[in-house]
Amino acid sequence: MQTVDHIICGDYVLTMNEKMDLIRDGAVAVKDAKIVDVDISENILKKYSSEKIIEGKGRAVLPGLINTHTHAAMVYFRGLADDMSLKDWLENHIWPAENKWLSHEFVFDATELACLEMLKAGVTTYNDMYFFGNSVAAASKKMGMRAVIGAGIVDFPTKTGNSADDYISNAERFIDDWKGDGLIIPCIAPHSAYTCSPDTLKKVRAAAERLNVLVSIHISETEWEVDEIKLLYGKRPVEHLDAAGFLNERVVAAHCVWVEDNEIEMLADRKVGISHCMESNLKLASGFAPVVTMLTAGVKVTFGTDGAASNNDLNILSEMSTTAKVHKAISGDPTVLNSKTVLTMATRWGAEVLGLGDRIGSIEKGKLADIITVDLKKPHLTPMYDVYSHIVYAAMASDVETVMVNGRVLVNNGMFVAADEEEILQKASEWGRKITLWSNGVME
Repeated sequence: MQTVDHIICGDYVLTMNEKMDLIRDGAVAVKDAKIVDVDISENILKKYSSEKIIEGKGRAVLPGLINTHTHAAMVYFRGLADDMSLKDWLENHIWPAENKWLSHEFVFDATELACLEMLKAGVTTYNDMYFFGNSVAAASKKMGMRAVIGAGIVDFPTKTGNSADDYISNAERFIDDWKGDGLIIPCIAPHSAYTCSPDTLKKVRAAAERLNVLVSIHISETEWEVDEIKLLYGKRPVEHLDAAGFLNERVVAAHCVWVEDNEIEMLADRKVGISHCMESNLKLASGFAPVVTMLTAGVKVTFGTDGAASNNDLNILSEMSTTAKVHKAISGDPTVLNSKTVLTMATRWGAEVLGLGDRIGSIEKGKLADIITVDLKKPHLTPMYDVYSHIVYAAMASDVETVMVNGRVLVNNGMFVAADEEEILQKASEWGRKITLWSNGVME
């Protein structure tokens, strides 16, 4: 028998491979951060031995969930400014708060909390757009989480730069520092077409090509944004970006709420990946992205949470459930976005749009062991008829029992074991106290 590091068992193994193989009474063998085999448990236990066998009775095993768009450190602004438009929220509340509080220490501490929240909800990889990228990366790595981290680019001064050239230089250094890391994948993240000039976007595109990295950007999140880009450039955002030669398979576009049919065709032709942030779009009343139309056109749509300041959580399970239900309602068709499609969006397609499809997103031999288990022995998950349906429509973050990233168990029996959870929560409470005083006009 071959000795492996872990054997993970389950009543159901949802491989999420291209064939959508579902293995009943299955098991996964893991060694040296990789999946070495997946089969029925009887065969796995005959071929492999391990001192660490994760029992599978009443459990489902599936790939880790993937959050393709968020601003992790904004978790410290959760609930600071709610129930307002995106423009008001950003310009009058969030940007002033960021100008006051952003620092390496703030971003590191906040990212720890965001990673803790995501991991305990079964998210094993996230795509981040923010500032102080080295702090985001260091905190993510400390927490054991896989992260695609974008160095933020805008045209105006912030705590991390005075001009687009400053931000691009910072991004290039950040990419050089982290490229080749086992968990951290650096990328470049221009905020949007309304905060980055055409010249800035061309420089970003050139840097991404030269450094062979992804580009993450917001596109057509609000009707205001569309009107602004039309006023400035005479084109809608997707048309404007396409005319500038910006769009290609490297681009991950967040939101894409206000896109028309010709723009959807452009996104499909250029193989742009989409991060659909349903709950953030609902809360900010940004609108309803034409997800069904995009999928029909061949656009690969995935799930993002956006930041916790506008969602207000980082839970992909709830994004799946909300998205499936809302799009059934607005399309008038209860058959669209079925549970298998939605779970594919949250796993394999998420990996593919992040350029990681050959490494994660499904449970297959040779892929990295980013795996979660879900406890099915719950009232809201009983009785069991269709495990895909239960995961999408009924499962909760609290049902996630085991979380493994790169072959390392980070959550065991629902408890975070890779760092001191209490310390992370205490730091968050202290930052919250300071921010509350500031927001009330009181300074220590």
